[in-house]
Amino acid sequence: MSVTTPVLPSSPGVSTRGPDQVPFSSSVCEHDPDIYEIPASALHVETGQQVMEVPIHQHRKGQLVIALHGVVTSRVPEGLWMVPPHSGVWIPGNLPHSNHLTRGGRVCHLFIEPGALEMPSHSCTLSISPLLRELVLRLAELPQPYPEQGPTARLVGVLLEELACMPSERLHLPLPEDPRLTRISDALIKTPDDRRTLAEWASELAMSERTLARLIQRDTGLSFSRWRQQLHLVVAIRLLAEGMSVQRVSEDVGYQSVNAFISMFKKLLGTTPARYLQEREQRRSGSGMGGA
Repeated sequence: MSVTTPVLPSSPGVSTRGPDQVPFSSSVCEHDPDIYEIPASALHVETGQQVMEVPIHQHRKGQLVIALHGVVTSRVPEGLWMVPPHSGVWIPGNLPHSNHLTRGGRVCHLFIEPGALEMPSHSCTLSISPLLRELVLRLAELPQPYPEQGPTARLVGVLLEELACMPSERLHLPLPEDPRLTRISDALIKTPDDRRTLAEWASELAMSERTLARLIQRDTGLSFSRWRQQLHLVVAIRLLAEGMSVQRVSEDVGYQSVNAFISMFKKLLGTTPARYLQEREQRRSGSGMGGA
């Protein structure tokens, strides 16, 4: 399925590049999802050879960011969400957030009018069924706004019913607010194979190990070791989705043996990396239309 342009009118000054592409983030940044009070609207974007970075912004409507190809990273006040292909991150309305999409990525943004569907009041990742994916892609192709009664409105009704059934996934990395802890989280996100211990970090920050452990638990709700495991998980999923081997991923996130990495992965997600990828491929091919 070819990439479509924004289907809602955008703010003045939006670059128009023809009917078949939205190749860079300027169109996404200037797209206004709140211009019409319709239950749902959609925007389908691809990055081409560029990395897409949409800086911090917010809008009245809730947003579901669906990764079709590549990996989406969404940052909200309470944490970082890593979204591999065929998953989505839900961002409630009026919540400041930024989005990052890897080079060669494809993403679909679904905007939901407040009150159109009961959705979580907090950010979360959702599994996306082939049916929901195709409904969103189809909506992105249709003229909007649309009449309250008609084919598009009926499609939106089915779409919202399917969305309400989507299960959540554990792809969230809570981020600390304390500036001292931000130093740790920024360093580990940049270099996930950094194996410095809690004691070593405490020494670097000139505080006791006990104080640092308490601060991390307070800000993230997790112990340091559990928080780092979650970091390794979300980074590993991104790398696996990009086609990296399990052996290479285990090395990149700092595990000395691939068996230790597989054990961690299975403990947190209940399945091995290979099975996880197999299930995602089965989900991807669950519909023969435009999802890859």
